[in-house]
Amino acid sequence: MANWLAHARFIIGALTLIVIVAVAAPASAQQPSSVNPTASAVNEDQLLQQMKIISGRGSIPDAKSYNLEQPAGRDWREFHQKTLPWIGAVAILAMLALLVLFYLMRGMVKIENGRSGRLIVRFNAFERALHWMTATCFIILAITGLNLTFGKQTLLPLLGPDAFATWSQWGKYAHNYLSFPFTLGVVLMLLLWIANAIPNRLDLEWIKRGGGLVGNDHPPAYKFNAGQKGIYWIVVLGGGAVATSGYFLMFPFYATDIAGMQLAQVVHGSVAVLFVAAMFAHIYIGTIGMEGAFESMAEGTVDENWARQHHSRWLDEQKNKAPSGATPRATPAE
Repeated sequence: MANWLAHARFIIGALTLIVIVAVAAPASAQQPSSVNPTASAVNEDQLLQQMKIISGRGSIPDAKSYNLEQPAGRDWREFHQKTLPWIGAVAILAMLALLVLFYLMRGMVKIENGRSGRLIVRFNAFERALHWMTATCFIILAITGLNLTFGKQTLLPLLGPDAFATWSQWGKYAHNYLSFPFTLGVVLMLLLWIANAIPNRLDLEWIKRGGGLVGNDHPPAYKFNAGQKGIYWIVVLGGGAVATSGYFLMFPFYATDIAGMQLAQVVHGSVAVLFVAAMFAHIYIGTIGMEGAFESMAEGTVDENWARQHHSRWLDEQKNKAPSGATPRATPAE
């Protein structure tokens, strides 16, 4: 009897073990022998491609804070940290290099016949004040804006964390508040000079002949030549683009969502660095690039021979408006 019970227990135990193995085998077959971190089941990129934004849940009213990840944020970060600095560095440094090379080859464009001693009013006091207000705001906006893109790489090692943080904070205040007079200046320039900035046939001839900057040929032009018209439209369109995109950034989410905010930052940064590069050319021509050019905005007058050389059609218009034999709104040079 004892032997029979022992055999029964052995048989029951064996059957139980067989049943357990049979049940567990399919389950174990479904489990991988090792974890593959790139498998599709745990691939974050695949998940992000299927969902534009991965959101969680929260208790505060701002629902945007519930967003955990969005794929477009990675593209924006790549642009902000890598692409934009390259665009700015190439555009600005290339422009500076071209201007230096051009100056070494061409030098200052002189008044060929010398100064006549007769000065003609080119810009009145209001036009000059508008120009210098907008230009001053632009310079400060450019410096403080470039600090956002290049400051950590260039100034932070020189100033140290505390001084750089203070400078950046005050630069942010200046950048934000000076945007308003800058925008006003751009709008007033649009209204004030648009009649002189419309392209015409003389502009094509001016471009073909190098605008007096190449060689000694000086094609005729009205008050604004083709180069000045180009600068005007860069200021109006470029200034309008950076102002509009800048206000989207200053007042976030009032008129757009996160995607619009990222687009505004891309537009603002890209146009701004190209704007700065173009203004270097404008500053060059208005200072060391051309004799007598700076006087038009500094004093409001230009020498008659300068006007004849660079803006002959405009000078003819002014002479036709003046009394017979008189020089239009002119004063003797002291």
